[in-house]
Amino acid sequence: YNIAAAVELTGRPDLPVLAVALGEVVRRHEALRTAFQVVDHEPVQVVVDPAGCTLPLIDLQGLPEREREGEADRLASAEARRPFDLSHPPLLRVTLLRKRPKRHALLLTMHHIVSDGWSMGVLVRELGVLYAAFLEGRPSPLPELAIQYPDFAAWQRRHLAGAHLESELAWWREQLAGLPPALELPVDHPRPAALSSRGAAHDFTIGREVLARLTEVSRQHGATLFMALLAGFAALLQRVNGDWGQDDLAVGTPIAGRTREETEPLIGLFVNTLALRVDLSGDPDLAALLARVRETTLAAYAHQELPFERLVEELAPERDRSRPPLVQVLFALQNTPSESLALPGLDLTVASQDTG
Repeated sequence: YNIAAAVELTGRPDLPVLAVALGEVVRRHEALRTAFQVVDHEPVQVVVDPAGCTLPLIDLQGLPEREREGEADRLASAEARRPFDLSHPPLLRVTLLRKRPKRHALLLTMHHIVSDGWSMGVLVRELGVLYAAFLEGRPSPLPELAIQYPDFAAWQRRHLAGAHLESELAWWREQLAGLPPALELPVDHPRPAALSSRGAAHDFTIGREVLARLTEVSRQHGATLFMALLAGFAALLQRVNGDWGQDDLAVGTPIAGRTREETEPLIGLFVNTLALRVDLSGDPDLAALLARVRETTLAAYAHQELPFERLVEELAPERDRSRPPLVQVLFALQNTPSESLALPGLDLTVASQDTG
């Protein structure tokens, strides 16, 4: 379960300096130096000492020019899909592809158990700052981190306990009581007996005019763009149901989970899934549906700390190996802070890699 990005570099990168900068990122963030081992039948985090960072270089210049991009794409795709051994850190892999003397691709891959979309932004930002400093012979300008991911994990265990935990569980039990066991959607193939991890991405563009109108509608109804998009998505799900007309459905959404300032500069897995129950009964108009979605979303944000897996454990829905529990569809607005990676003497373009 990888998070991968490819950074196109135009210029001549200083490879030893780049390797040292990457090693400093790994030193700063214990999450990247964490092994996951089993002790007394329970998984535990074991943080290892820093050991630098290697930067493998694959030179593609020996290939005919017309074949280089295709081979670079193949290698990037294979790297994004290559598994990690969670018992052997670092859970960050870096590979550099040389296409021409002034054209490289830097492949960055992290395992999701120690990272999320926000973390990739932290990695990119710190790499740019450190490379610029080390290239000029200066020390790292980044302050030491106040806490590390294991500190957060220990705090979360203590925080979500006792009366507070029971209060959160009670709220979610009430919120999801009587939820239909599954979202039934018409499909063009028989549902397999067991869920696989095979998937694909389909990209399309929503024009600026439509986005501007959506944003204006959101403002008129005191809602965010996410709420307006979610309302439209839920209405679409009901419509494609056809004759079934399911008007009570749950849509999952990932939330950053960084509710405290100390967690914002950390690489780690903070994201949580919220099950947002949308009520489409009575054929509501836009204003009514937006009001319902707004109320549901704000209430869920106020109770976002309960981990999704703990909620599944508590509600114990009937399990079906062909479907995920509670929610079978996710909706996300990816608005985590985007980082432009600026390195001296280099032009860069960052693109996410499809992990399949």
